[in-house]
Amino acid sequence: MSGLRGARHCPGSGEASDLKSPPDARLREPLTEARFQQLFGGTDPEWQPQPQGELGWSRWCGLWRRWARACSWPGAWRLLRARLPPLRWLPRYRWRAWLLGDAVAGVTVGIVHVPQGMAFALLTSVPPVFGLYTSFFPIFIYTLLGTGRHLSTGTFAVLSLMTGSAVERLVPEPLAGNLSGIEREQLDAQRVGAAAAIAFASGALMLGMFALQLGVLSTFLSEPVVKALTSGAALHVLVSQLPSLLGLPLPRQIGYFALFKTLAAVLTALPQSSPAELTISALSLALLVPVKELNVRFRDRLPTPIPGEIVMVLLASVLCFTSSLDTRYNVQIVGLLPGGFPEPLFPNLAEMPRILADSLPMALVTFAVSASLASIYADKYSYTIDSNQELLAHGVSNLISSLFSCFPNSATLATTSLLVDAGGNTQLAGLFSCVVVLSVLLWLGPFFYYLPKAVLACINISSMRQMFFQMQELPQLWRISRMDFVVWMVTWVAVVTLSVDLGLAVGVIFSMMMVVCRTQRAQCLALGLAEGTELYRPLRDSHKLLQVPGLCILSYPAPLYFGTRGQFRRTLEEHLGLRECGKRTPKTDGPSDAAAQSVRVVIIDCSGVTFADAAGAREVVQLASRCRDAGIHLLLAQCPAPVLETLTQAGLLDQVTPEQLFVSVQDAAAHVLSRPELTDPKTCTVWV
Repeated sequence: MSGLRGARHCPGSGEASDLKSPPDARLREPLTEARFQQLFGGTDPEWQPQPQGELGWSRWCGLWRRWARACSWPGAWRLLRARLPPLRWLPRYRWRAWLLGDAVAGVTVGIVHVPQGMAFALLTSVPPVFGLYTSFFPIFIYTLLGTGRHLSTGTFAVLSLMTGSAVERLVPEPLAGNLSGIEREQLDAQRVGAAAAIAFASGALMLGMFALQLGVLSTFLSEPVVKALTSGAALHVLVSQLPSLLGLPLPRQIGYFALFKTLAAVLTALPQSSPAELTISALSLALLVPVKELNVRFRDRLPTPIPGEIVMVLLASVLCFTSSLDTRYNVQIVGLLPGGFPEPLFPNLAEMPRILADSLPMALVTFAVSASLASIYADKYSYTIDSNQELLAHGVSNLISSLFSCFPNSATLATTSLLVDAGGNTQLAGLFSCVVVLSVLLWLGPFFYYLPKAVLACINISSMRQMFFQMQELPQLWRISRMDFVVWMVTWVAVVTLSVDLGLAVGVIFSMMMVVCRTQRAQCLALGLAEGTELYRPLRDSHKLLQVPGLCILSYPAPLYFGTRGQFRRTLEEHLGLRECGKRTPKTDGPSDAAAQSVRVVIIDCSGVTFADAAGAREVVQLASRCRDAGIHLLLAQCPAPVLETLTQAGLLDQVTPEQLFVSVQDAAAHVLSRPELTDPKTCTVWV
């Protein structure tokens, strides 16, 4: 459209030059889809979509060729390198530059994993030692299969809370209470089996998603949904730990409105709280919270973060042992941690139908949190991750670790941030973390015998610091996107008032509904040529635009499907002045009535139509038929290939010719201006 630059008249048809003219020529022949395919896409002079049968055959041939290449030795080696990432990054490992950082970061994170693993085990309603198992096996497996170089996996508070709610429902504590030692062991064994079965089912679901290459599903959990979920779950964690902080032997509340039920029970039983455990909790929080604040504010100056958790664990254990708090004041302690590892045990498959409803949201939360964390640090340090490989890594991690009585696990916010701040560079840091946890399981377990459980509850609360502070982003989110702000608030309220898993479902559904509503509210814009350029801009802008009477250029920036076809039809009727029967009708309001009455050619810019279904395609075909009956020449420009194929399958070429399909808006406008008989011959171009 360089010939239109500064034009004040309608050029004649003789001014158009051949497509193969020199590049400095002012005009060229407008490109239709058929002409473009003839010159650049094949030998067929008329554009026609490829038959569905041929598409299916070529797709099967492509799959067969890929399978054949994979069966060869080079293909098998490429597949092995893709599924075992250490084969790619270990040969390029910079031992002198990275080993010390990985060792220091791995040991630091491993020290934090020990108290956090035991603390999150209490959230899961299983004995503390199983939190140590969950802090060993998943880390080791992810080191072998994961693609996130800076990702730290293990116990995660949100998953532990969701698992604990499911375990309490599947294996409730007897109403009689005051269980004997044997009865308590049997109850714990049943709950451990239920938690392991949930981990097994979650891992199996993620492996099924990997087999179907559904890594793209992480996009359905938007950032506002994930942050609102974790912030709401942090409040659940805080309230659920209040009985342990105050020394109140209250049963755990589950189901809807569990947070408010727990608050009511705590307020009712507050006079019976234990002064000793309340003092321990207050002192623990007084140490942990300032240490975490110091680690955040002076992260650049400290050579390694201060391990406040392990210091608090050691001090509390020594204090409880020397003062005999467990016998004198009935302070609940961790007790004996069994040495070594449990025997591999296959989960009870008969329980799978009961836990699938709990495993699916956990699998989605695991993948969403892990993939988003991995993507954040991959972008920061300029490397890529494979979302489908992440599905495989976390699926295998949960599946295999469940055989050793582990509960569901994923990447964790706190330890991942700690790993990066401590100088971690690759997945090798996970092996050093495993060594620390392994030493506790094999030799150092007896040192935690006198650890008060109230300290573990304080560790749970202090680890939620980052999740609580996510609410500080709400003012900025309001300024950027009020729709995302509404999604955040709806998800957070649903998580807090109902439950974590149901709140996740509400957040995802509401987020998708907002996307649908946005597509239905898309505005069809009338375009004009900006002076001195080849750019078409909306007429409502303040630019000086060129408009041709009799020519209407419309841009529809939304998918065309069953939900938007009605809005598309009404918008086109308004701009073109069409009755339901296809006749012209004057509009009752608006300043452009005369323009609507004089429309003889309409160009629809389809570049914003990302997809079209059968209902949307039939709507376009009906529009073409109505325009033809009303004497309006319809041109489609810049239509994506999949959308154009759907339209032709719906019968578009029965209403229009291939010469009415153009590669760009500029080509369609040049075609109109080169044929004055299409518009009113008595008019000329005017500036608006």
